[in-house]
Amino acid sequence: MAKMSLYMFTAGFISLALAGAMYLVYGAGQAVGRLRLTPGGGAAGAVMEGWQFRGQSPIGRIATIFAWNAAVFLLFSVMFRTIVSGRGPFSNMYEFSLVFSMGIVAAYLFVETKYKVKTVGAVVVPVAVAMLLYASTLPNDISPLVPALQNNLLLTVHVSVAILAYGFFAVSFGSAGLYLIRRATGASATSLDTLEEVGYRAILVGFPAMALVILLGSIWAETAWGRWWGWDPKETASLVTFLLYAGYLHARIFRGWRGTRTASLLVIGFGAVLFTYFGNLFFSGLHSYSGLGG
Repeated sequence: MAKMSLYMFTAGFISLALAGAMYLVYGAGQAVGRLRLTPGGGAAGAVMEGWQFRGQSPIGRIATIFAWNAAVFLLFSVMFRTIVSGRGPFSNMYEFSLVFSMGIVAAYLFVETKYKVKTVGAVVVPVAVAMLLYASTLPNDISPLVPALQNNLLLTVHVSVAILAYGFFAVSFGSAGLYLIRRATGASATSLDTLEEVGYRAILVGFPAMALVILLGSIWAETAWGRWWGWDPKETASLVTFLLYAGYLHARIFRGWRGTRTASLLVIGFGAVLFTYFGNLFFSGLHSYSGLGG
């Protein structure tokens, strides 16, 4: 089973890398198509070397197929590792990087299915590929849980919710990054509005999930260390991340911010997510055991 998990990991990595490449080609084709459109709005300029870069593009469909295959392979990798270890695979950076990547792909596929925005995959999927590439450099031995992680149910729920939050934060980052790129290249208002709405909808899922992550983390801290909050580096970084996204929602809903300002906030927010994830590698703290992320 342990070997099957590694085989599925490899298959998932290859499929996801191919999906990322296809999404990049699709996104580039979309950009070239927009730039080459005739003034009268004809579709002749949207053809590049015989490929029609639109919603029905063969490249777009192939990218989505590879992404779904990757999601299935990664799910099986997680399932096999869970069976072998007898617990959720959330005890070290290898395991969390694996499920982090799976969460990003799952969140993206949900958004693509709902909003038909394949171009966002050109930003989001490479992030998931990078996370798997990082995981491939880490030790993948299956070891017993350290004492602080012995509450397996609470650990599983805590990290699973974190995966949900981080996955949708990655999607918001992808839509915001693409928004900034498209705005700079003169994309249509309709296209920009769609990207902004996708980023906002992703935060409506990720933000409450992040709130639950902090709440469950506090319960876990009281159980493991006898205090609800201790300003541990990862706890502090999680709070800062939460407040950044709270600031985004406040600015958008109550202050009427739109466009570049809110997109920039989403990019900064995901930077905080990555700092929260990797921060324990640079700062000592109670979350530094086993290289735990999350």
